[in-house]
Amino acid sequence: MKKLITTFFAFVAFVTVAIAQSPQDIISRMEAEMSKHEDEGVAMAIDANVLLIGTMTTQTYALGNKARIDASMMGVDIVTWTDGETMWIYNSDSNEVLIQEQPLNSESTESDNLEMFNSVTDGYDVSIDKETDDAWYLYCKKLRSNPDKDAPKKITLVIAKGTYMPISLTTKVDGVTITMYDITFGVTEQQVTFNPADYPGVTINDQR
Repeated sequence: MKKLITTFFAFVAFVTVAIAQSPQDIISRMEAEMSKHEDEGVAMAIDANVLLIGTMTTQTYALGNKARIDASMMGVDIVTWTDGETMWIYNSDSNEVLIQEQPLNSESTESDNLEMFNSVTDGYDVSIDKETDDAWYLYCKKLRSNPDKDAPKKITLVIAKGTYMPISLTTKVDGVTITMYDITFGVTEQQVTFNPADYPGVTINDQR
């Protein structure tokens, strides 16, 4: 019996080691799963926590070169649509939609929203900080050899077991703590296109 128990535990230890996955393996699986949905568009919530000001939550939608951002702060709703050339900005306080040419440096696309998830292993030392029954918590520390001076120093990435889909990503940029979560795929053209019929009675200020 003693020999049987010893053999059993040796087998369990072997299986545990055999199925253990490295952080790189986990992220590779995540990237592979996300790539299956790359043409569907992506939506996510983003919390931006600013010291002394508080947290602002935005909901973003991106499909191809089109994007929409819903934000609310201090009782004012701001909705922004972009298509790579034009911006539509709705302000609930002024009840106005401002239309203007989109600045080149403000382009927001589906690939931009997913860039941090897809490049997290580039220039980072990645380790498993914590593991639960449902998820892996990966800690990503920027390497000195990372050529991107603007890249965050630290990133925490949570990936769901079973699906290998991202649950959240948290980092700090210019003193602002940013958390991306509720990542889903499947965005429609209607969600990222400004429709005047959805805002009856607003003033349209076209400055193009």
